[in-house]
Amino acid sequence: MTGIRGDGSRGARLPLVLATLTLLATTTVLAGCATATSGPLGAAPTESPTPTPTAACPQVEGVELPPECAPYDPDNAMAQNERYRDRVDLADESREAAEKPAQSVRAGLERLRTSGGLSVAAVEEVFADAGLTDIQTIGDERAVAFGVAAPEGGCIFGEVSADVFTVEIGGVIMDGGCLPAEGH
Repeated sequence: MTGIRGDGSRGARLPLVLATLTLLATTTVLAGCATATSGPLGAAPTESPTPTPTAACPQVEGVELPPECAPYDPDNAMAQNERYRDRVDLADESREAAEKPAQSVRAGLERLRTSGGLSVAAVEEVFADAGLTDIQTIGDERAVAFGVAAPEGGCIFGEVSADVFTVEIGGVIMDGGCLPAEGH
């Protein structure tokens, strides 16, 4: 096969193609650098650009942050991240309605704890005996965390193990439900 010159060289066009691609790429990059505030050719800019924060910087007492930083409070951010576990307020009527089944659950779980017969299935049975269904549990034969909807709203929740025993009444957690999701 012969090239344009008819001498059989095929590589003569390669430098021209590479130069064209390089020019095209450079023009594209430079066009992206144009500012949004410049007007038509020869016109003065309409207003000066405003710096936009480009990095989040923790606020430190007594230290002034550079203008390119967006300040944030890391302790507050962490506290807000844990809000899913907070419980909403519970009306007194709902709390009172939950007290009777909670007493039954306390008695049943205390018997389990002292007898050594602790298991997830045994804890669920205590709640069923108290007339409560759809219990959420996390644990095994060593410790069981639990949460269940109370009869008139709110939750009965807590934990039972050989060393720990709590049964509380409160509102649902901000994340929904009576027991925080595992691995949340």
